Amino acid sequence: MKPRTADKIATALIVFFALLIVAILVGLLGYILIRGLNHVSWDFLTSAPQKIRTGGGVGPQLFNSIYLLVLTLIITVPLGLGAGIFMAEYARPGKLTNFIRLIVEVLSSFPSIVVGLFGLLLIVNTFNLGFSLVSGALALTFFNLPLMVRITEQAFRTVPNQQKEAGFALGLSKWKIVTNVLLPVALPTIITGTILSAGRVFGEAAALMFTAGMSSPRLDFSNWNPSSPTSPLNPFRPAETLAVHIWKINSEGLAPDAAQIAAGASAVLVLTVLIFNLAARYFGRMIYRKLTASKRMS
Repeated sequence: MKPRTADKIATALIVFFALLIVAILVGLLGYILIRGLNHVSWDFLTSAPQKIRTGGGVGPQLFNSIYLLVLTLIITVPLGLGAGIFMAEYARPGKLTNFIRLIVEVLSSFPSIVVGLFGLLLIVNTFNLGFSLVSGALALTFFNLPLMVRITEQAFRTVPNQQKEAGFALGLSKWKIVTNVLLPVALPTIITGTILSAGRVFGEAAALMFTAGMSSPRLDFSNWNPSSPTSPLNPFRPAETLAVHIWKINSEGLAPDAAQIAAGASAVLVLTVLIFNLAARYFGRMIYRKLTASKRMS
């Protein structure tokens, strides 16, 4: 076979599989949105669910998912950035460093049900935090932290050494080089990692059933006192997320319109993930331009 013919065949196969993946994704999203958007309305997004009557919504569950995402990122991002920067710039090659990388890889492959049971035994019972948003955020940290550490480390390692050497030549300290030279260049990759970890927060259900709980108290959205048990901002209250709510409706829903509610909740979950991804990329570009005085984000 001629090299040019082999190149054309390989290119055609690559394009075919790429288009196949795009078609599967578009088909999946289209099926979920077409099936569920008919049941989505403002009342559906703001009202509380009904157990046995029709017309329930997903207002508390949607708020719980977003609030849990914020709490998880508050815990995960600083730890992931710090650990990734340490592994990339400060850790010396050796057995200890390799062992830490092995631990990170093992954590990233844990099944969600195992993390949920671990969170139930340690966080909920031993630390006596109960079924709460904080317990769910700490459990999800076990999922997101390995991804954040690996992506941060790889992002810093891809920065050309010439930039670091130029910083040292100018007399900058190690920390100044990390924050003012390496971080702006690595920021797009770090933002991508944050978005990937955030998507896992929205879609996780098994671990949250054992940590955040499968029910939510009646919330008073006019009460913004975080210490009040009815306040939506109370991080120590039980919280049923949107993904858990979808599973619960499909498995034990008693309302006559349970199938329609599940379809609408699935569409809302997909749209929430898409909106978050677009918003995160937009703000990421703004931060990147501010740090690098660049007009475009590569």
